[in-house]
Amino acid sequence: MTEWTEKDPIVSIQDVHKYFGDLQVLKGVSLDVMKGEVVCIIGPSGSGKSTLIRCVNALNDIQGGTIKVRGIDLTDPNLDMLALRKRVGMVFQQYNLFPHKTAIENIMMAPMLVLKENEDEVRKLARELMRKVRLEDKEDAYPGELSGGQQQRVAIARSLAMSPDVMLFDEVTAALDPETVKEVLVTIKDLAQDGMTCILVTHEMGFAREVADHIYFTDHGVIVEHGPPSTFFSKAKDPRTKEFLSQIL
Repeated sequence: MTEWTEKDPIVSIQDVHKYFGDLQVLKGVSLDVMKGEVVCIIGPSGSGKSTLIRCVNALNDIQGGTIKVRGIDLTDPNLDMLALRKRVGMVFQQYNLFPHKTAIENIMMAPMLVLKENEDEVRKLARELMRKVRLEDKEDAYPGELSGGQQQRVAIARSLAMSPDVMLFDEVTAALDPETVKEVLVTIKDLAQDGMTCILVTHEMGFAREVADHIYFTDHGVIVEHGPPSTFFSKAKDPRTKEFLSQIL
């Protein structure tokens, strides 16, 4: 682990290459994310978006380049996975809640089992997080009693319970009904406004335009174009970016 200061990127991805067998999914991707920044990664299916953010949490290994999270080098053979998991929270398309545990119990599990924190303190934190995601009246509900959007908000609260420095969101609204998408996006927007560093793979262009500090467009494993929303959506230069935006805007 190298010394990190707030002048440095909190996430630094440099020349990253990723293969699945003979298939190269990432072809020299580089990007930096500063503390408190909201970055959206967009692009067609199969362009490497989800693979990239899974690499940031060491869920996928890489075959070239470096990734550092707050000074932790993910290519270090002696990587402390627990230290990384404390730094980086991740929310997936599927909620992956434990069906036999209530909402608040789902949120409490990791701090108690992984961090060995005091149950009373963890329960207090979990209640605060339930309020944060606007589900304070659902503490004792089981996942099967919650809508998809409510389950996803519990999943967000569960990740926040580890007090991460960075939150990763992988198409978190993709499995939701249209009417529940907004409540999840509002929750993420609140986090961003509170200063949480967020990296999102998303197809919600209106949300990206409103919330992101920087947008990256990926295609066939490379970053084709990037920029702030103010210029990205209105002044895209690469033909691939223009074609993609014309299909979804």
